[in-house]
Amino acid sequence: MRLTNYTDYSLRVLIFLALKKGGELSTTKEIAGNYNISNNHLVKIIHQLGQLGYIETIRGRNGGIKLAKDPKKINIGEVVSKTEEDFHIVDCFQQCATSPSCKLKDALHEALQAFLMILNGYTLEDLVQNKEELNQLFSSSLEH
Repeated sequence: MRLTNYTDYSLRVLIFLALKKGGELSTTKEIAGNYNISNNHLVKIIHQLGQLGYIETIRGRNGGIKLAKDPKKINIGEVVSKTEEDFHIVDCFQQCATSPSCKLKDALHEALQAFLMILNGYTLEDLVQNKEELNQLFSSSLEH
């Protein structure tokens, strides 16, 4: 199973924001710099994460972004399901002469469901249990 960069970056944004203390605001520039991701690409991701209710954007001179929900309430499987374009693992999910009786399609569908079931067992809080270690990595990247 391979996720798109869009979903990967969406999860990274949420992890970064979960590390902030007490609703402290962040900026797309700060996140882009820490992950070495295009700021323009992040703007689209942040917009969608806001529409989905995961983050809150505050406009204005002292604006920024922050999580809109407690990290314990952000389910990773749900985020992946909502940000991933599609889950067509192979082209046969689209059209194939053997599609009506193909067992490969069934096996791949079952594997995908297992993948999502595992991710559904994790929250954003689970992914940032090592906050001190993650924050040190981000601080050292800011020093370079």
